[in-house]
Amino acid sequence: MSLQDDLTAVRRNLNELVRSVERLEQDIARQSPAGAGRSTGQGGMVSVPDTPYDSTLWTDSDDEGLGARDRRAP
Repeated sequence: MSLQDDLTAVRRNLNELVRSVERLEQDIARQSPAGAGRSTGQGGMVSVPDTPYDSTLWTDSDDEGLGARDRRAP
């Protein structure tokens, strides 16, 4: 392939990417605001507090991927 062919292919792919992004933006704009908040149930952002978790949540748990606390990994 010549340099000109490469540049033509890049331009074509870039134009296709721009069209795809525009279609995606249009699809997102068409969605109702009520549908955007389905995962949270509130229709907005979910705030996560900065306070530390209660350590009793992990009282009887094992470390994932590390095995039980009282045993060594192989």
